[in-house]
Parts: sequence; C-alpha cells; structure tokens
Amino acid sequence: MQDTFHGVIAFALLAGLLVIGSVLRNRIHLFRNMLIPSSIIGGLIGFSLLSLGWIPGYQSSDFTALTFHFFTLSFMSLCLTGTSRQASLSGGSIMRGGMWLTIIWTISLGLQGVLGYLVILGYDAMTGAGVSEWLGAIVTHGFTQGPGQALTYGGLWEGEYGIEHAAQVGLIFASVGFLVAFAVGVPMAKRFINSGLNANKASQLDDNFRSGFYPADDSPVAGRMVSHPASLDSLAYHLGLLAVAYVITHIWLVFMQGVVAGAEPGGINLDVLFSHNLFFLHGLGVCVLMRLIIDRLGLSHRIDDESLKRITGSSVDFMVVGTLMSIQFSVLYALLAPIVLVAISVTVATLIICLFIGRLSGKLGHERALTSFGCCCGSTGSGLLLLRMMDADFSTSVPKELAFFNLAIILSTFHILFIFAPLVPSLGGWGYFAVFGGTALLFVAVIPLMLFWRPSTSAGTVATKGVTS
Repeated sequence: MQDTFHGVIAFALLAGLLVIGSVLRNRIHLFRNMLIPSSIIGGLIGFSLLSLGWIPGYQSSDFTALTFHFFTLSFMSLCLTGTSRQASLSGGSIMRGGMWLTIIWTISLGLQGVLGYLVILGYDAMTGAGVSEWLGAIVTHGFTQGPGQALTYGGLWEGEYGIEHAAQVGLIFASVGFLVAFAVGVPMAKRFINSGLNANKASQLDDNFRSGFYPADDSPVAGRMVSHPASLDSLAYHLGLLAVAYVITHIWLVFMQGVVAGAEPGGINLDVLFSHNLFFLHGLGVCVLMRLIIDRLGLSHRIDDESLKRITGSSVDFMVVGTLMSIQFSVLYALLAPIVLVAISVTVATLIICLFIGRLSGKLGHERALTSFGCCCGSTGSGLLLLRMMDADFSTSVPKELAFFNLAIILSTFHILFIFAPLVPSLGGWGYFAVFGGTALLFVAVIPLMLFWRPSTSAGTVATKGVTS
C-alpha cells in the first residue's frame, strides 16, 4: 500500500500549506495589511521548499496533475451552480453590465496574446536569444484564463508542436497573474474605497477581512443540508453530482475520440479538440446541460448552490497553491528576463483597458473595472475576491453580471477556445494576429454600440441564472 501514498501525500501537502498560509496571514501584520490570500502565501512557501529540495521525494511535476484537476473541478462546479440572490444596488441591466465585462475580457484575451508574442519577438531581435514567440503568446492563457488553460494549451503546444517548456511557462504566467491581480488590485480597491467611489457604502476592510478568520460569535452560515445524513452526507452528495459530470465528460471524450480519429477537416486536427487536455471545456458544457435539466425538471431544491460555491472556492484555493508549486525553478531562472518583460507589458495594458472601459460602463464602473482586472489577471475567483473588497455582501448587481459574463465569454471566444487556441503554433505569426488581434479589434468596435444601448427595464431580468463562485 505504500506506493499508493505518493499522490495522497502530495494532496496533503497542498492542504497543509493552505493551513500554514492562513495562520501566517492571521499572525503577520504585513500579510494582513496587504490582504494576501492564504493560498498564495502557502504556494510561495511550497515553491521555495521544492526549489531548495526540502521536500524529499517530491518535485514540481508531482503537483501539476492536481492543479489541472482542481481547476477542472472549480470550473465544473461553477457551471453547476444556479441562480444567485437578488442584488439591491443595481447598475442597470444585468445583461448590459455583463456585456461590458465580456467586452473587457475578450479584448484582454486577444490583446495579451498579441502583446506577449510581440514582446518576445522584440526581445529576440535585441538579444538574439532565440526564445519562441509562442512562449510569449501563452501569457494570455495564464493571465486572462488561468493555470488550467495555461497547462492545457501549453501541454498541447508542447506535445503536438514541439514548443519546449510551453506548459511550464504557462503555469509561471498564471502564477504571476495571481500575484499581479492582488499586488495591483488590492491597492486599487483601497483607493476606490477611500475616495468613496464604491456604491456599497457599507463595505469596509474590517478586522475579519484582514485577519482571514471570523470570530466564534460572528461566523456566517454557508450552505444547507440537502440530503439527510442518515442516508448520505450533503457534501458527499454534491461531490457525487460533480463526479457524475466528470464520468459523463470522460465517456463523451472517449466516444468522440473514436469518431474523429484521424479526421482533419479544413486542416483542423479534431483529435486535439477532443483531447482530455480540453476536459474542462467539455465538462463545462456537461454541467450547464445538467443544471438546465435539473431546473426544467423542478429539482433545483435538490441542489444547494452555497455548497457548490464552497466546492468552487476550495478548488480555487487548492489550484492556486498547486500552480505555484508546479513551477520549475530552472525554467523560471532560464527565462526570467523575457517572462518579466511580458508580464509587465501585459499588466500595464490590462490595467489601462479595465480602467478605461470600466469608466465607460457607467454606474458601478469602478466595481466592474476592479473585478475585470482580477478576472483578466487571475480567474473569476480572484475577480470576485477583489469585488468583495468594494461590495462585501455582494449587494450590487455586479456578481449577477458575472453570472451572465461566465456564459457570454464562451460565445464571444468560442472560435478561440474550441478551435484556434489548441492549434496556435500551426497558425503562424500573421494567422495568430488575424485570429487573436482581430477578435480584440472586433470587440473594441462594439464599445461605441454599447454606449448607445439603453435596454428596457425588463432586460435587466435576463440572465438571472448563471454561475458565480
């Protein structure tokens, strides 16, 4: 049985580092004031220990698979979550607000990739280093999308097209993205709050927020029991629902791999599109369909959305610490200069986009700008965490706009996520600019139309169902 413990202990290390991170966040004044998430503290400690060789028998690659699956689990539970509660501070139509978030994210996805490609191209021209431009392009999957997609697409580029270290560099960018989201986002949120720019005036950075723990007499209740514990614990029940979605997705992929084997219509390798590396995309569709069927059958009372949100949040925490521990120090050291150049360029461009378009979005524009920056540098989870600083009890309509956003970005970037992203190195430079840069420019052109769009009040009730974490 001893051989079975290697993976289990790897998971235990992630969990233990999260606890250590939470204690340090609570005890160290600097961490409290900087509001650094416990997962980042724990992940940085884990990365340091692995780099120094102080965790015998383990290396960064032991945590890569766990990172991938926690990301997949967080995404699928996010999509299985149903209606969020009503907001009391509205920024207008939820659809319109969600479209502003979608526009920012879609422009970011295209622009970050093109900018990363061009920075590496310039770096090579000045230094003669010969770094692959695609290692710059992978930044958008690490920043705008997160570690799961960076690992997914990087692994495909590495395995199918020989782009060396693509997965590792993607994970490094994802880790840097999380750090940037909070290093830049937290001071920005503080500035907005101190200037009175947040709509929810009840929001404040209280002691609970800073310490990372609730006092015993003032801890919120999260979730409700759905199944009777004499039959099945409610948490196990909700994990079981996700397990069903996992199995369905696996069966679907295996079936389709047999159907499309060797097929390349229009030069598109369908084997890549139905690879298990894209499990999260297919799993997303399965969970959306599952939730739709459950709601249509009138069984939504058999699912507790708060429990699913806790699964999503926990998965994101494990994903972040696993992402940082998956970084190979040797790769980071060898490519440090181009990685830093790309990260700085992308951060500045993303911040400008979020602030400018957020301001154009009207009421709740500051909340949208901050939330979008978190989403475009980390994940929906980091976007929500930053939003919580300005809207502690989620009483504005922005969380519901995020629900619409989570579904709308699938449509706005369907051609990239499902078709072109797995095949990027085969596009060539001009083809890449046409797809990613063209997508960004298309949504820039949508902005003037949004400024003149004034939907009726009833439109604000659209998309009240969706997914938030």
